[in-house]
Amino acid sequence: MQESAAENYRGVFHNRLGFGRRPAVIAIDFVRSYTTVGAPFFAEGVVGAVAQTRALFAQARRLGVPVLHTRPIYHPSGRDGGLFVQKVPALRAMVRGEPLAEFDPAVAPLSDEIVFEKAYPSSFFGTALAPTLTAQGIDTVILVGCSTSGCVRATAVDALQYGFRPIVARECVGDRHPGPHDAALFDIDAKYGDVEDLATILATLETLAAARAASPGSSEER
Repeated sequence: MQESAAENYRGVFHNRLGFGRRPAVIAIDFVRSYTTVGAPFFAEGVVGAVAQTRALFAQARRLGVPVLHTRPIYHPSGRDGGLFVQKVPALRAMVRGEPLAEFDPAVAPLSDEIVFEKAYPSSFFGTALAPTLTAQGIDTVILVGCSTSGCVRATAVDALQYGFRPIVARECVGDRHPGPHDAALFDIDAKYGDVEDLATILATLETLAAARAASPGSSEER
């Protein structure tokens, strides 16, 4: 009888990275194409993730935890998307001015929050995300968004490679189908970051904020 994936990985993978001292939330591609029925990338799982993410955004903003956003945007020719657009031609519709390329209003950026426009799966590839985080002293990235098996996973891998602790909020990521979604969460949690329940993340943010407030130099800009 073949052993389960969890049994096979036990003792080698699934170690915990944990939170550092200064987290930020990275919201990956919460655009209307994923939450509008009939749109090319529509996914019920993303609709659910948007609903859960509202609570995380509210707490992060209240505590002064940075919230940053990404979205895919292409030249009308699609040439800046290279082979990725060839592999997924529906991405060519994600151009400036297209309503489906705009953020879902429920999780739209505030006016003072940074938005990174990207052409490839990872939020780090070809963007200034890594130096922006480093300049703010961020050591932990809480990942939310879509899709779990695509841009979320790619961002988690690159976050680890850039030296940030990736924490994926389980309820706040979504995909088109539970199979790839569950497989990606298993893979991320095993090798690249920690997948944590939203309640755990919310509680940890409170704890970290209290620790910063109580420590010398807590007046440092967040």
